[in-house]
Amino acid sequence: MGAGIAQVAVQSGYEVIGREVTEELGMRARGQIEHYLGRAVEKNRMSPEDRDRAVGRLGTTTDVGDLADCDLVIEAIVENLGAKRELFAELDRITRPEAILASNTSALSVAQIAEATERPERVIGMHFFNPAPLLPLVEIVRTERSADEAVDAAYEWAERAGKEPVRCNDTPGFIVNRILIPLLNDCVRVLDEAGVSAEDLDKAMTNGAGWPMGPCALVDLVGIDIHIHASEALYGALGEERMAPPERLREMAAAGRLGRKTGQGFFSYG
Repeated sequence: MGAGIAQVAVQSGYEVIGREVTEELGMRARGQIEHYLGRAVEKNRMSPEDRDRAVGRLGTTTDVGDLADCDLVIEAIVENLGAKRELFAELDRITRPEAILASNTSALSVAQIAEATERPERVIGMHFFNPAPLLPLVEIVRTERSADEAVDAAYEWAERAGKEPVRCNDTPGFIVNRILIPLLNDCVRVLDEAGVSAEDLDKAMTNGAGWPMGPCALVDLVGIDIHIHASEALYGALGEERMAPPERLREMAAAGRLGRKTGQGFFSYG
């Protein structure tokens, strides 16, 4: 997600510093961005000159301190509240007072993340959808303490980046995941309860319900582990059984079958 968001930003003309925990991961993310921009050139969606300019706007670092002068920092680390709070406390110390600190969390409380800072009015959510360069939606999430200026600036940033932002409040799951996660969990439970194959379930939902992608393929794309984290966060906040991750997903995660990123989930990927 971090690489995808960085790609969106450089394609839109923004100067970007991408921070990773190791130089190897930073170079891998840069290579991923260069690969997809190259594909855009091959498909005549971008000129070689625009690609080179976009790549030139991307810098990488392993030092959080290099983000000190950024106007907007978008965090896209692991879906763990403690890890996010620790990072935001550090960002709060090193960035300028007027900088906006945004979390790409899909289900965690933005307010609880903001509590780790001395300026929660500058903390918001910017929830991109995977893959970020392709899907247009960005949920701009405000907490009770988020300043109007921060929310409006993030909304305008997303519009300039060619996205379709929507404003929402800091409630569990925001808009899409509040609806989608329990629905996907229902779909996974149908596999066992109705004895349906993943192929037939996806075929049924794409052809019968008009879904652009089947539920099993979608969970594979998101990542089994990411979906479980989001389900657990919603279940913990709301206590509705439909929001608890199905046992099948826990078994898949334990076996290392996390979807596309590991090459094996509901389906196999070469």
